[in-house]
Amino acid sequence: MIFKPYLPVLFAIALGIVVGLNFPGFATTAQLISKIFISLITMLIPFIIFFTIVLGVAGMSDMKKVGRVGGKALLYFEIVTTFALVIGVTVANFVKPGAGFTAHVTFDNAKLATYQKAAAEMHWGDFITHIVPSNAMKAFAEGDILQVLFFAILFGFGLSKMGDSGKVVIDVFDKISKVFFNIMHIVMKAAPIGAFGGMAYTISTYGLKTLQPLALLMASVYVTMALFIFVILNLICRMYKFSLWQYLKHIKEEILIVLGTSSSEPALPAMMEKLEKFGCSKSVVGLVIPAGYSFNLDGTTIYLSMSVIFLAQVFNIPLSLGQELSIIGILMITSKGAAGVTGSGFIVLTSTPAAIKVIPVEGVAILLGVDRFMSEARAITNVIGNGVATIVIAKSEKEFDEGKYRKIVAG
Repeated sequence: MIFKPYLPVLFAIALGIVVGLNFPGFATTAQLISKIFISLITMLIPFIIFFTIVLGVAGMSDMKKVGRVGGKALLYFEIVTTFALVIGVTVANFVKPGAGFTAHVTFDNAKLATYQKAAAEMHWGDFITHIVPSNAMKAFAEGDILQVLFFAILFGFGLSKMGDSGKVVIDVFDKISKVFFNIMHIVMKAAPIGAFGGMAYTISTYGLKTLQPLALLMASVYVTMALFIFVILNLICRMYKFSLWQYLKHIKEEILIVLGTSSSEPALPAMMEKLEKFGCSKSVVGLVIPAGYSFNLDGTTIYLSMSVIFLAQVFNIPLSLGQELSIIGILMITSKGAAGVTGSGFIVLTSTPAAIKVIPVEGVAILLGVDRFMSEARAITNVIGNGVATIVIAKSEKEFDEGKYRKIVAG
């Protein structure tokens, strides 16, 4: 039997569930294991993004193409995330997961106050100005993806202006880039341990009992995200003539890592490498994937739209079509404005009722207990959606190697 590299991760996730259920006292250690693994990956992300983007931009002979790729990517992100929002609102209205919800909820006022404060301080203008780093080294130190992305594009432009004299720098950067990817391969050998720790922590801390009162909402969110992937994204894949199934098979290890750690960040470096092997050019991968982690959060937008409608149903507040359209409009903006912020999903979720002023903000506390269990679905949908976006942009720019893709399909 040929060894499958994803099997240890799958086994580790199953073991994490068993350990979490039977040894709740293991939560602290499990969290430590998960945090160390995620830190090992996140320490590499700024450098991998920087060198990939610089090499991609400097290697483009037509600098207008960089702007065109970025523009296409942002337009694609906005269209697809709008679809995700509309689907989330539609399904929540049809299923009505919050109707008749009578569970007595104990509000965690201290934790909720943290999100309320963050939501009150969140402004779209601050997000725009935050993209430009005041200190490039600080952006690397803090792992701020958007700021590193911005600085890398400028650096790539500057390097491209050097002509032949810049080739020495490009050759050195190419070698350094390979070093960081080699480090990533070493770190990824610990993926099963990280996935085990993440799953054991989630189960032992929150317990499966917390799922029961909100089981219908959770089921609705998971089913909606599955529909989004296998219907909407599948249609997009067919339009651009590549197989969703072959793509999902190609990134199955990354999907399992996201499932175990409840975070999409550990999958980012490997996704960049996998998409190049799938046929996308380095320049398109370098521009689209990092930007997608801030602007193309399909899973997050589905979760947010469904959660807001759920809360309206819990408090028996009928929303007019105009109010629901307002919710979609607010989420289209705020879901981007909190990009890169820890706990951004809850910050945006808290800010939305505050903005529309018809749903009690304290109702968000109902979801605190199960948010962790829905984060896996959010992160997986985000990762899958960003990969599809990258392939679509690569194909539209004729930056896709069909030969590489055929080799993947042929196994």
